[in-house]
Amino acid sequence: MTGRYAGLELLATAVLALDERLRVRYANPAAEHLLAIASRNLLGQQFPSLFAERAVLERALGDALQARWEYAAQNLNYERPGEEPLPLACVVACTDSADAPLVAELRPIGELLRIEREERLIDQQAASRELIRNLAHEIRNPLGGLRGSAQLLERELDRPELREYTQVIISEADRLQALMDRLLTPHRAPQPARLNIHEVLERVRNLVLAEFSQGVSILCNYDPSVPDLVGDREQLIQALLNVARNAAQAFAQEANRPGRRGSIIFRTRVARQITIARHRHKLALELHVIDDGPGVPAEIRERIFNPLVSAREGGSGLGLSLAQTYVQYHGGVIECDSRPGRTVFRILLPLT
Repeated sequence: MTGRYAGLELLATAVLALDERLRVRYANPAAEHLLAIASRNLLGQQFPSLFAERAVLERALGDALQARWEYAAQNLNYERPGEEPLPLACVVACTDSADAPLVAELRPIGELLRIEREERLIDQQAASRELIRNLAHEIRNPLGGLRGSAQLLERELDRPELREYTQVIISEADRLQALMDRLLTPHRAPQPARLNIHEVLERVRNLVLAEFSQGVSILCNYDPSVPDLVGDREQLIQALLNVARNAAQAFAQEANRPGRRGSIIFRTRVARQITIARHRHKLALELHVIDDGPGVPAEIRERIFNPLVSAREGGSGLGLSLAQTYVQYHGGVIECDSRPGRTVFRILLPLT
């Protein structure tokens, strides 16, 4: 390291110096930590080759070098072998140095992207619930008229065998009415009390294993330091049960794994200084429900928490929507990351 870079050694921001061929000539300790590569291994590497957007970045930096202007990218994906790409913001500035005319600054933006994704999800959920609520109200009125007319018709029928048809109309109207009720209300107001989330998870575990005893195993990876939280026990049990049952039902319908047991993992950790649903919290519960099932189909992945959206034949599409509603009642959010063989539901709940 030459003396000119001494001031960069103590910076918390990742900084790299590049030569005119865009090769790394210097990387400070923060860059080594962020990229998980020792400085000696970074030196001499082509800077654009570190990112998925290599061709675009190479052209942009070449133009910046020639025109002597600054370059900024808000979302570059740093490629890590065996891991998910790391999203980074990058700003590149020109210097007067002949052997290192460019300096690049890198900042992780994963947390910012997560917050933006949560905000979009909250807005979408609110709009979706309002749409469903209005639609359900419009359906309930003619549904009541339909059922009443069927009852009146049944009284006028002389032949008992014809009443079988009116009973079908009445029973189907009742079924639709029950569905409308589930769409319009979460059944009852929350009843908050202090509770242990691991006791809730053990209850969910027992319920799922009782229903799917032959097709699923559930492993627990609990952090015993997680403090109690204040919440509605029954609503949290129902929310987590809906998520876990969703995975177990996916195993049951997976045709290419007859006789193979699916695996679900319940994992809890404490998250510190985290933003949830637009509010900053000192402490939060980070709960993962992980399964090795077929994954969520790509065509519904962005809509999986919307009412009436289901990947399962015969599914109502209300389980995950209701889970999201209950979690939001507790000031939390649910995220889903899915690919074949690994689906992760990440639930964040405030602990303060």
